Amino acid sequence: MKHFLFILAIGIAAVFSYSEITAQTAPTKVIPAAQYYEGGQTAMYEFINSHMLYPPTAKRNRIQGECIVAGVLEADGTLTNVSVVKNIGGGCGEEAARVVKLLKFKAPGFKSQTSIPVYFKL
Repeated sequence: MKHFLFILAIGIAAVFSYSEITAQTAPTKVIPAAQYYEGGQTAMYEFINSHMLYPPTAKRNRIQGECIVAGVLEADGTLTNVSVVKNIGGGCGEEAARVVKLLKFKAPGFKSQTSIPVYFKL
């Protein structure tokens, strides 16, 4: 019983220790759309992180994770048919789609289906 209470106390302390929003990190795997963003993947995630507003409902409910936004990267560099493929809730999917719509890509010269992961971390 003592061990259970000790583990429970450590778990509760760990949950409450993540109280600040930290910058999301870009994935180690290069996503295809990033090669058409000026400055590459690092610059793309810097833009996403600087323009993203953590939804109040998600923050209040401590929702964290990855939302995936899909769309068609047109030959002229515009992103169309943007939709949320994976949503973690609390308004995160809508916010991820909003920020992805703001991205400006270089013209690849062809049409391509792509997806962009957006990370929410408290």
